[in-house]
Amino acid sequence: MPFIAVDDESFDEIVEREFAKGHTVVLKFGSAYCDSCQVMEFELEELHDRVTKVSILDIDTGSCLGLLQRFEIEEVPTTLIFKDMESQLLYKNGVMLADDMIDIILRER
Repeated sequence: MPFIAVDDESFDEIVEREFAKGHTVVLKFGSAYCDSCQVMEFELEELHDRVTKVSILDIDTGSCLGLLQRFEIEEVPTTLIFKDMESQLLYKNGVMLADDMIDIILRER
């Protein structure tokens, strides 16, 4: 899978590294036990295959309580897209189509 697994301890370092590469960063909050999260993974894989300079960070809600609080995550799947840490482009609960995420990302480039 094209996702980068992160946890509470590694998150800031990995995000900083990906932004330094000039990437748009997508945060994927989900769970292995969530059917909608599995559907969202397919959409995110398509996004990754179609758009360059995108990093998708995989955050397991069962083990990243600090990140859940930090980003005020209350349900899964939840997807956030950042141009940089000060420029959030999207905060979306539920499944989102790859085409819609691509439109948001390319509009901001």
